[in-house]
Amino acid sequence: MSRIEAVIFDCDGVMFESRQANLAYYNRILGQFSYPPVSTEQHDLARLCHTASSPEVLAHLLREEDLSPALSFSATLDYREFIPHMEPEPDLTELLIQLTGQYPLAIATNRGKSVVAVLDHFNLRDYFLTIVTSHDVERPKPAPDMLFLAAEKLNIAPENCIFIGDSELDKLAAAGANMQFAGYGGIVSAAISLSNHLDLLDYLAG
Repeated sequence: MSRIEAVIFDCDGVMFESRQANLAYYNRILGQFSYPPVSTEQHDLARLCHTASSPEVLAHLLREEDLSPALSFSATLDYREFIPHMEPEPDLTELLIQLTGQYPLAIATNRGKSVVAVLDHFNLRDYFLTIVTSHDVERPKPAPDMLFLAAEKLNIAPENCIFIGDSELDKLAAAGANMQFAGYGGIVSAAISLSNHLDLLDYLAG
């Protein structure tokens, strides 16, 4: 196994509990175009809203003729309105404090430009040397493009990075980038499994 020299985080579901915020965001768009809202009981759709990029989510939820207008409308929304629905995952800040100075840190997320507003709201932006979003690559996860780009920006070989994710999209992206993968929260199976953020410190120390 390659030596780990950098840590890359997914955002939603790893750094933040953001399901309610994401549903509120997409339901605002759906309501604008007279579609019924997605509920938490619609597990597959709710998971899609939580993990995929906005164009993919809206392409799945809307009729084709409504997609372009909906994307245009979504660009007018200020995601900061939905941030109060979000909470940092337990011990995230403590982990970032302990990793800082030991490992360069990055984010690779299917979220778009809103990730910067989220990080600023929770005073976490300065921990990360680079942030790669779905706007920075041609293909979002599960393609490996953003992980390759994050590693390139960190100037570290992908195989020497570990990516912390919580979905099959994350796992597939890591595999495509030949990057070590740690599954957070018990949702996705992985050789490295983290039930808590501080578990990563034990793994890196071992």
